[in-house]
Amino acid sequence: MIHPTAVIESGAEIDPTASVGPYSIIGPKVRIGAGVKIGPHVVIEGNTAIGDNTQVCQFASIGAPPQDLSYRGEDTRVEIGHSCLIREYVTIHRATVRGKGITEIGDNCYLMAYCHVAHDCILGEGVIMANSAHLGGHIEIGKRAILGGIVAVHQFVRVGEYALVGGVSGVAKDVPPYTLASGARIYLYGLNEVGLRRNGFSPQTIRTLKRAFKIAMRSSLNLDEAVRKIREEMSETSEALVFADFLATSKRGPARVSLSRHAFRMR
Repeated sequence: MIHPTAVIESGAEIDPTASVGPYSIIGPKVRIGAGVKIGPHVVIEGNTAIGDNTQVCQFASIGAPPQDLSYRGEDTRVEIGHSCLIREYVTIHRATVRGKGITEIGDNCYLMAYCHVAHDCILGEGVIMANSAHLGGHIEIGKRAILGGIVAVHQFVRVGEYALVGGVSGVAKDVPPYTLASGARIYLYGLNEVGLRRNGFSPQTIRTLKRAFKIAMRSSLNLDEAVRKIREEMSETSEALVFADFLATSKRGPARVSLSRHAFRMR
């Protein structure tokens, strides 16, 4: 299952059911799980673990040192979950000691061609990054979130679960969960209603989230007051509480609705 031209360094752990394509290089601290398929000309280095049934396509680079001037060769990690698809020319860098020491890709993620995941990023289960989506360091992407093509996300930003960021967007503020966002300087359009329906959210939950969004983003209340009101009035809806908690813990501040653009889009 390992092509004779592949370079497997001493110490690498490769499950017997995994395959490694021509001219790929596997470093000495790499662990590759069952059923993993590594294409040709792939480089996997550093303290990197790849979960079962993940596929890595040609010319991807995983586990390289972070692009961070403070990095001094510390033994940090990359962990990739099971059943992920990592397409051509994707780069995933290992973490720094200034973060948690780990760059983590959750189960069932799909990273399309030319995506970049920088040091200390955490991607939840089922995240999709379209072509040339790029993450700076220390970014958190919630489960089932989707980033469109040619999206650039600023370091330390969070994108909440089930959010959708449209293509060609610059994300310098946090994107709350369940929302739809877009723009060269990111702004919010409302809920990601199509995505929520596709993921099985009930009509009642969507209505409650719409109300929570309106309170937080389109009322005269400040953010603290809006969070308090959502928690008091929607405590029986766990998704509303997730939305409120995200807003309450945002360090960079959440993206806001551009009222004129929102009104134009919704006509």
